[in-house]
Amino acid sequence: MKIDKKQLQPDRLTAILALLIVPAMAFILMEFYRRNPFTEIRTKALWFNILLFELIGWLFFFVIGSARFALRIELVMAMIYGIADTYVVKFRTNPIVPWDIYSLKTAASVANNYDMTPDSRMIVVTILFVTLFAGLHFVKWKLPLFPINKKVLLQRLLPVLALALALNSFVGKLQDEEFQAKNYLYPFLFTPAHMTKVNGMAVTFAMNLAYMSIDVPQGYEKEEAEALLSSYESSDTAGNSVANERPNIIVIMDEAFSDMASVGEFQASEDYMPFVHKLQNGEENTITGNLQVSVCGGNTANSEFEFLTGNTMAFLPQGSIPYQQYITKELSAIPAYLKSLGYQTIATHPYYASGWERDEIYPLLGFERSIFIDEYEKTNKLRSYISDDACVDKIIELYEAKEEDTPLFVFQVTMQNHGGYTEEYTNFKPDITVAGTTNISVEQYLSLIKRSDAALEKLVSYFAEQEEKTLIVFFGDHQPNDAVAGPLLKLNGKRAADLTEEELQMRYEVPYVIWANYDIEETEADTSLNYLGARVLELAEIPLPAYQSFLMELSKTYPIVSAMQVQKADGTKGGVKDEKEGLLDYQKLQYYQLFEE
Repeated sequence: MKIDKKQLQPDRLTAILALLIVPAMAFILMEFYRRNPFTEIRTKALWFNILLFELIGWLFFFVIGSARFALRIELVMAMIYGIADTYVVKFRTNPIVPWDIYSLKTAASVANNYDMTPDSRMIVVTILFVTLFAGLHFVKWKLPLFPINKKVLLQRLLPVLALALALNSFVGKLQDEEFQAKNYLYPFLFTPAHMTKVNGMAVTFAMNLAYMSIDVPQGYEKEEAEALLSSYESSDTAGNSVANERPNIIVIMDEAFSDMASVGEFQASEDYMPFVHKLQNGEENTITGNLQVSVCGGNTANSEFEFLTGNTMAFLPQGSIPYQQYITKELSAIPAYLKSLGYQTIATHPYYASGWERDEIYPLLGFERSIFIDEYEKTNKLRSYISDDACVDKIIELYEAKEEDTPLFVFQVTMQNHGGYTEEYTNFKPDITVAGTTNISVEQYLSLIKRSDAALEKLVSYFAEQEEKTLIVFFGDHQPNDAVAGPLLKLNGKRAADLTEEELQMRYEVPYVIWANYDIEETEADTSLNYLGARVLELAEIPLPAYQSFLMELSKTYPIVSAMQVQKADGTKGGVKDEKEGLLDYQKLQYYQLFEE
């Protein structure tokens, strides 16, 4: 409808102009915390973002009845989101996704270990937000709320309903694959940083809302999944040995442990993981290789989930947290299976029990005991976290106290190497430097990895002297964030924001080691984390449960399945969508395991 300006009161005209201009400015300023939206966001996507902000701004206005308050609320929300997203990207590489709301408690528990000092860009943009906020003092138009009559309903209720329907419809359009393709919206969840960069924060957030719930796999039938799973059940439920002859299994998922040489060459002042490199060079009774994981820079719980259950994040929304979103009942997992075979099952993590809801999830996965920071000597710290050396001492303590003739399964998640890497500490001095850079994050990270390497050597040396058969599994949950990777990429003429898909895949690679104090087959093989648990059971000569048996059969065709890539036996790579048919049975069984069993 064309507005007759002569008939408008000055306050109303000012408010209408503000309602048209300020939402767009709120979006633009929010984006400027991290990028120039005019040069990086695709043209249509830029207008879609602005439209979202316009719809939200007008909706707030008709709900609240005050243009000033409505726009101020939108400005504050945009400012907070922009600042939060900037820090999230800084600390874990990937931007905010809708399901991060489930991670707020965990994020808060580690936030004080990061450098929260705002840079000049953040300060300038925040000042602009505050200036715009103050300028709204002159916007005075309000809609009547009382008395409630036909006029008030027409002015308030009908516009609210119309705007809510319009917003819901538009968000639905943004989630439609055909609409995305027609308007050049980037749809690939496995590269969230690039998705946000070219689509904009608001559009990306709206697109991701579609993945808050899990769709039933195509053609899924519960009875069919049960029949498929039963076809992989083994008749050998006892195995080739009695319980007290089965090996102890010790699994260490080491926080942020990785060999950053995978992202590019650099010259360190000394070897930062000499023991792991020694094991990789053909040590007796040792298996090594590269492990594809589904997360980078954070979301440790997802790596736990893949190893302990055999499920893959490839079938779940990027950034989602199964521990907090999908696990609500007892789950068929490796700890539960080993417990049924007579193993003593213990999970241990030298941090707070509430992180990723571990205190609630571990019992559902079959751990009969969970040990957290309150059972560690808190003086044994490196920086602000319990050291890996202290974690090794805890494993040895558990082994020496275990029940006689009862095999032990320990799953330990460490904390020593957790980001950030910029603070200075009296109890830790980095001792490794890298030629060509003086970046403190790089020096601190590599020096921490050296301490983890030494802790692993200490554990292996201890069990090499023990008579009980013991299998040790050691791997990293993910690579560190871009604070570490960025300077190393720069030495190789690259930028984290401009990596090709193949280069980006290298950011999801960590080393793994399996060592035994008895004879095992010595091999070297790359794999993905969803298969590693089943592989460990095989090496321990434990009969596989049906799901893990299925996974070992599938690995012959698809040796790598992760959220980042799918690799076939012939070496060809792609994504889950490229192998939709070949992985459909896996997707169905995973859905059954998580939601139906």
